[in-house]
Amino acid sequence: QVRLVESGGGLVQPGGSLRLSCEASGLTFRWYDMNWYRQAPGKERELVAGIRSAGNATNYAGSVQGRFTISRDNAKNTVYLQMNSLKPEDTAVYYCNARARLFGRDNDYWGQGTQVTVSS
Repeated sequence: QVRLVESGGGLVQPGGSLRLSCEASGLTFRWYDMNWYRQAPGKERELVAGIRSAGNATNYAGSVQGRFTISRDNAKNTVYLQMNSLKPEDTAVYYCNARARLFGRDNDYWGQGTQVTVSS
């Protein structure tokens, strides 16, 4: 059974930092591209950042470029999202996603989400 478990969310003041973690189990982690998405109330889920399976390429939404950093540790089956200079508009539920096309089949898994609230 595949599980993605996020942690590290919470309440932070504007300008502050948080680091989210997502630990995966039940899959061969190094085969999967990993992504962080977020969904704010009343808005669609959006891609925040992604990192390829080998960790050699990353991509970011324009709204977080230069403030957020995605990284992964394949030995720990964990992906991270370092979030700096947080803004109130970063408030959302953040979801971890694992995605790979293996043996001709698409595999797509999601965590349960972790709440990030940026407020003074």
